Parts: sequence; structure tokens; C-alpha cells
Amino acid sequence: MDISDKQFKRISDLIYDRAGIHLTDGKKNLVVGRLSKILQQMNFNSFDDYLDYVETDRSNQSLSIMINKLTTNHTYFWREKGHFDYFVDTVLPEIVKKKRERHENDLRIWCAGCSFGDEAYTLMMLIMEFFATEYPQWTAGLLATDISTDALSHAVQGLYPAERLRDLPQHLLRRYFKKTPDGSYQVSDQVRREIIFRRFNLMRDVFPFKKPFDVIFCRNVMIYFDKPTRDTLVRKFAHSTVKNGYLFIGHSESIGRNDETYRYVKPAVYQKN
Repeated sequence: MDISDKQFKRISDLIYDRAGIHLTDGKKNLVVGRLSKILQQMNFNSFDDYLDYVETDRSNQSLSIMINKLTTNHTYFWREKGHFDYFVDTVLPEIVKKKRERHENDLRIWCAGCSFGDEAYTLMMLIMEFFATEYPQWTAGLLATDISTDALSHAVQGLYPAERLRDLPQHLLRRYFKKTPDGSYQVSDQVRREIIFRRFNLMRDVFPFKKPFDVIFCRNVMIYFDKPTRDTLVRKFAHSTVKNGYLFIGHSESIGRNDETYRYVKPAVYQKN
């Protein structure tokens, strides 16, 4: 099914306004390829008919489906290992030391753009490993959010094919997963119950959190955004991060070295000023 420049602009404007995703002209073939099947399944004769439906759907379910189709949720366990090493070896000890000095026992971590849950579950396992027997003494759960309801439904199940776990250290696989009859692996209940999965749109004007986070992971999400959207999002993250708290982003992403909200620590790792 063909798409006109005007129809493509309607889609681009809608996705940008609602989700902050920036579609360039070079993405036109991708849009046609990924949305044409929806039009056929729902018996729409044109992209205009489809867009009229999406824009008037008050449930926003059709918009969510569109976003699911146009974003690539490519992820796997232990992706960008250096981040997890730094999180365990440097970030957690530093935060916990300060918390103990203040007689606090809460650890607030947000995995923004959690996709299918690989990153969120990895972080939760590492937190539990770090605290070991002391874990019950801490309020140390994790918030994981995404705009895609499809991705979140997979994340809640915590069920993954073996190839997604090929890089995960074996001791974590043995301790926190159970193998299913079909050869897949499911995250154990003890880990799953420690994570709150919620649908959340990062384009909200104001983030509604009552308390700021010690660490925010938002990796490989801002690649979909243009610079003004990225800059606005970073400011909102900063408002939701404690002083000296950390922001982890993807290695193909960056925050300007002149940014006043975060200071550069190492590639794709920043600390709140």
C-alpha cells in the first residue's frame, strides 16, 4: 500500500507529538512495511482512514499498537556489560555507604524504556546479589516503564528464549531462572515480585514521582528523539534524580559536555550535579 507525503507527515507529527519519536523521510518505507498489515487486518482502505481511527481512539490502544510497530525493541540480557559492572562495583557501594551514614534503607531505581524487561530483571538480580542476606532489610525494588503495552506484557511474564540469555553469567541463570519444558527460561518469582512494571510516556510534561531516584537507566531510547526532545527529557530526568545520582544512557547516545544538569563520568554514564 502506497503512502503520500501528506499521509507520512500526519503519521510523523502524531508519533512526535504523542511519543517524541522523530521519523525522518528516510523512514517512509519502514512505516509502510510495518503498518500495511494493520491496515489490511482492520480493513482500512487508506492511511488516512487508519489515522482518523487512531486519532479518535480515546483508549489510545491503537496508538500504542502503532508505536509498537514503529519502534524496534531489540534487547537481550547483559547488554553493554560494562554498565552493569560499574553499577555493581562503583554505583551501588557509593549509594549504600551514603544511605547508611544517613540511617536510610531505601534504594530507588528507575528503568525507563524497559522494553521486554531484560535490563530491569538484570538490574534486580544484581541488586539482590549485592545485598545478599541483607536484602530484606532494604526497600530496594525497581520501577520499570515503557510506552509499549506489548513490550510490557512480555516483561511481566518474564519468559525468554535461551538465546536471549546466552551472555548472562551462569550463576545468575541458575539462581534466578527456571527452565520451562519447551527450553525457554522464566525469571523466578522472587525477582519478578520486586519489580513494578508500568506504562509510562516520557513525553509527559511533568513526571509525577513523589521522590527522586538514585539511579535512572534509559538506554537506547533517546536514539528515537531529536535534540530538542532529548534535551527536554534530560532536564526532566535531572529533576527526578537525587544530587549525585546516576543516569545511564546508551553508548550511541550522549549528553552535551556543557550540560549543567549532569556531569560526564564515563562513556554513557552521567552523575547529577
